[in-house]
Amino acid sequence: MTELRPGARWSFRYLVKQEDTAASLSGITGDAFPAVLATTRCIALLELAAGHLLLPLQKPGELSVGVTVEVNHLAATPVGAWVEAEATFIAQEGKLYAFDVVARDPGGEIMRGVHKRAIVAESRLLEGAAKRKG
Repeated sequence: MTELRPGARWSFRYLVKQEDTAASLSGITGDAFPAVLATTRCIALLELAAGHLLLPLQKPGELSVGVTVEVNHLAATPVGAWVEAEATFIAQEGKLYAFDVVARDPGGEIMRGVHKRAIVAESRLLEGAAKRKG
């Protein structure tokens, strides 16, 4: 198992598509939303960046899952702009791994906050999920 040290950082860029927008979610409730990067999609990008840092710690059959997300969405990003999602490892808190997360577009910072993840057995996660199907 590799050690994850505070300050370890990983980032990637992603080009915003129409399906990443709040407007693409309008059909769920019929409410109208703008054609800008959805808060939920931006959070997903930040989760991916943090999850990437945990890959070396995972044993076969394990994966990391998001547990908490506390972010502020500061600016709107249009379709066609890139977004850079960055995660920086802060510390391990028991079974949780805490990350500072930030997203930027060509205009600057668009989201910032803290995200926590846990490493779990994939089989246990899927078994638990199957029980919730009802």
